[in-house]
Amino acid sequence: MTLDDALGRPTISVTDAGALFYGLSRNGAYEAARRGDFDTIRIGGRIVVPVAPIAKKLGLQMKIGAAA
Repeated sequence: MTLDDALGRPTISVTDAGALFYGLSRNGAYEAARRGDFDTIRIGGRIVVPVAPIAKKLGLQMKIGAAA
């Protein structure tokens, strides 16, 4: 997944969020999520990360609904 792909989606996986936005490994991303370093949403047994709060914190523009 690329940064542009992530900015066009409402949520992404914990591993993608950690790697794309913070340069973390899989284990590092889940540890950061556990500590509350970034927001997560639990849906059943799956944990996803909303992209909008991270994009806002890092000064990035979301691309959801933008013309291709």
